[in-house]
Amino acid sequence: MNFFYIFLILFVSNVLDAQEYSVIASHNTPKMSVEELRAIYLKKITFIKNEKVIPLNLPAKNSIRKSFEKNILHMGENRLKHYWIKAHYLGKRPPIMLESQKAIQQFVKRVDGAIGYIESNKKEKNMRVLYQWKDEE
Repeated sequence: MNFFYIFLILFVSNVLDAQEYSVIASHNTPKMSVEELRAIYLKKITFIKNEKVIPLNLPAKNSIRKSFEKNILHMGENRLKHYWIKAHYLGKRPPIMLESQKAIQQFVKRVDGAIGYIESNKKEKNMRVLYQWKDEE
């Protein structure tokens, strides 16, 4: 019986501690669906309502990026690598990679159409949240 309670406490604490993330853009960026975000990050579309969009990524080993790829793109690292190898021959390049959440915030503030993802608690007031998700594990 004690084992059950310990398991329950650990499970509940993990659910309550689930990290929340946000896809951010400048305040004038139009709202979009998760399907549009996925298409933007896979470079299937490059404009939303006549505005060029510039997707930004964190480094490949970053845990936030891994969560984004799993929850938004629904692709693992290997599948995504193969996608970009094929896309390269069609003249498509992967999203711009920046080293940190701070760099993504600065880019989004300065460049119209830039879209990035960060931990929700790091979002600044003048940024628009396009989508939010939590890790569910």
